[in-house]
Amino acid sequence: MPLPAPKPPDGATLFKQQCATCHTTNLGDPARQGPSLFNIIGRRAGAVDGFHYSAGFAKADFAWDDITLDTWITNPQEMIPGSIMAYRQARPEIRAAIIAYLKELH
Repeated sequence: MPLPAPKPPDGATLFKQQCATCHTTNLGDPARQGPSLFNIIGRRAGAVDGFHYSAGFAKADFAWDDITLDTWITNPQEMIPGSIMAYRQARPEIRAAIIAYLKELH
């Protein structure tokens, strides 16, 4: 009898494993290397009060949505030259799970 296929990690678990070192998910925590990602969907890029963004974000003129987050997580420096986020995720299913989790945070 074959073993069942492994269940893919959920977005919350992936976020904790891959993003939580630099980002929090609530506004009450102090900022880390990156801003809080609470309520990120619909928020203007580079717009968290009190967070010092890299120079590339000064030119960012968009609000975060599924497409911009997916592009960002795929390759931050290509999307916003001068950004300092080092994380990249090549696997679309992992990006989708993380984005789905972020959409729940509001």
